[in-house]
Amino acid sequence: MRMIRKDMGWCDDPASSLYNRLIATPFSHSHEALWRDDRLYDIVIVLDYNVAPRRKQRGSAIFLHCARLKSDAGNEFVRDEFAATEGCVALRYEDLRRLLPRLSRRTVLTIK
Repeated sequence: MRMIRKDMGWCDDPASSLYNRLIATPFSHSHEALWRDDRLYDIVIVLDYNVAPRRKQRGSAIFLHCARLKSDAGNEFVRDEFAATEGCVALRYEDLRRLLPRLSRRTVLTIK
């Protein structure tokens, strides 16, 4: 485990040798910033998807992270309705906080 820093990112550019890896920013290839104002990555767990071996064009930055709530027409948040992710798994911040103390290097999470 480590704290996210403002200079951390995740390479999503298949042309880079660091594709689907943690990188330091600034970075010359396409990447996702891990420090976000919307707080989706306040807790982020890298899932073992396309990690070893890495296959280019098979997906990158597949995380377990905080969920974003959908908003209704009145711009109010609707309880328990989550916005779609771009391939990640998202849980309520509170649920992720409860999960963290139960994790170790040997923990295996199975997502079905």
